[in-house]
Amino acid sequence: MAKHTVSDIATLFPNLMDIKDAGLREKVAAVWDEALTTGCGGKGWTFDEIRAIPFTLLAGKIDLRFVEHLNSCCKQCVAIAGVLKEVFGSRIPVNLDYLIAGSLLADVGKMLEFDKKPGADGRPVPVKGFFGDMLRHPFSGVALCYKHGIPAEVMHIVATHSHEGDKVERTIESWIFHHADFIDFDIAKVLGKQAK
Repeated sequence: MAKHTVSDIATLFPNLMDIKDAGLREKVAAVWDEALTTGCGGKGWTFDEIRAIPFTLLAGKIDLRFVEHLNSCCKQCVAIAGVLKEVFGSRIPVNLDYLIAGSLLADVGKMLEFDKKPGADGRPVPVKGFFGDMLRHPFSGVALCYKHGIPAEVMHIVATHSHEGDKVERTIESWIFHHADFIDFDIAKVLGKQAK
């Protein structure tokens, strides 16, 4: 598959362009490029395929998508950081570049965790693959991030955003993302129950 540029990745995740540090922005795009081209057991993912992936495989049949979830979380994180700055000023320091990068990379490991099988209509259907049985996405996401020189502060967000982070001390940015992520996830569970 062809290499995806920063501009290509920004068509999926527009907030990528809000990362002020150009080097970090390029590294985030490089992580996504590798995840998209080598994920799914080496078969890779097209943009159309990941736009069709459900937000979560754990909430039943809901009409929320994976890419929408990442964009929702990123926008929530930016909004939360803005409110904290407005109300508390510099007393709650938030590194917005790290927060945006972490929110866009938190679930990048799902590109490795998921596989695809042909659906009834012939289109690929995402399923948890063997790789996902062995490693959850926070672990594979950190591995991809490390390979591309993502700062430790951002990898911390990726590593601790889910229940794996319950045993460590989260940073401010990690707490912000963790709660944004679970706002979407908890709502998805409610919608999944309603759809039954």
